[in-house]
Amino acid sequence: MTDVLRRGRASLAFSFFAQGATFALLVTRIPAIQDRYGVSDALLPAFLAAVPILAGVGSVTTEHLVKRIRPSRLLRWSQPVVLLALLGVGAGDRLVEMAVALGAFGLAVGALDASMNMLGVSLQRTYGRSIMLGFHATYSLGGIVGASLAWAGAHWHLSLFTSYLPVVLVLLPAAFLGSRWYVDGEGASEPEKAEGGPVVFRLLLPLCLVMTFAYIGDSTVSNWSAKYLQDVLGSSEQLATVPYNVYMVMTLVGRAVGDVGVRRFGAVAVVRLGAVVAALGFGVVAVAPGAWVGMLGFTLLGLGLCVLVPQTFAAAGRLFPGASDTAIARLNIFNYVGFLIGSPLVGALGDAWNYRGAMLVPMVLVLVTLGYARSFAPEPDRYGDGHERPRTADVGRGSNGL
Repeated sequence: MTDVLRRGRASLAFSFFAQGATFALLVTRIPAIQDRYGVSDALLPAFLAAVPILAGVGSVTTEHLVKRIRPSRLLRWSQPVVLLALLGVGAGDRLVEMAVALGAFGLAVGALDASMNMLGVSLQRTYGRSIMLGFHATYSLGGIVGASLAWAGAHWHLSLFTSYLPVVLVLLPAAFLGSRWYVDGEGASEPEKAEGGPVVFRLLLPLCLVMTFAYIGDSTVSNWSAKYLQDVLGSSEQLATVPYNVYMVMTLVGRAVGDVGVRRFGAVAVVRLGAVVAALGFGVVAVAPGAWVGMLGFTLLGLGLCVLVPQTFAAAGRLFPGASDTAIARLNIFNYVGFLIGSPLVGALGDAWNYRGAMLVPMVLVLVTLGYARSFAPEPDRYGDGHERPRTADVGRGSNGL
């Protein structure tokens, strides 16, 4: 059983890594994709918005599919679709081909994100200790690798297909082979799993809001850090590319050590500290007199925001131990809600007011997370009367997922 769990943990970690690299290769080459297909600036936002919307549809579909199909099987087949869709984006030359490839990418990535986190939460339950931040750390590492490969492709003026093909040829067979060792840990009986379990949205809502606020903050960094550093803080074009890389490195560092913090101090303390550090980061960015102080702010943002999303998924699994798959699929939708809201919100506020003031909005939203910190407790109040209740054991059983 120990060897099964270790192989399951390693294979799932590789899946997170592969997805981080894949997503980074897509989003960091958006200008090249726009040039390849001749997409106008007016049409580009529609394509970019379509991906998270379709991902939300994929996540909703996954909620229903996992009542009949194990999450490990969904992950096993959705990850190759995501990788092949990435290759399709690089291979086409007509607008309709790009639309089909991005549509497939969006639908599959929704199923992939949901099933990956389902497996992570159930495996953490079986382990009996915090390991979710470690999975998301490998996602951050994959993002760094993917962004570096994208930079190399742009530096050497490689076509999108030439840049993507070697990555897909490596990751696709490796992910498919690793999927043989996925572990489905279950905290509920089969009849409960088949019925989906009682997920009360009123109880899940605080976690949904935290997920949304976290991704508003994340999308603010990914979409506006370069422009902010160059246009507001007066940095060079070259220096303006650094904040997002610093942010990603710090998410990796924070997540790599975060599980230790959760085991020692508890999830509530880690989430509160992360929210405070992230809010401080936005505050530093908003008042920074120059580029290097602004860089410090983005460094703090990486350390603070990185713990919120993994712990939100883990908290949903604890809140509904008999229906964690359903809860995670619903919660995952708010990943894309935050992504859709964040960038347009900051852009609109920046144009109407100023970008320094716009940075204060995600700062306030992150601070609101402090009010929901109790939802991350190991024994949350599920009855709404202020009293904790004992619940059934969370220890699950393993499966090779085949």
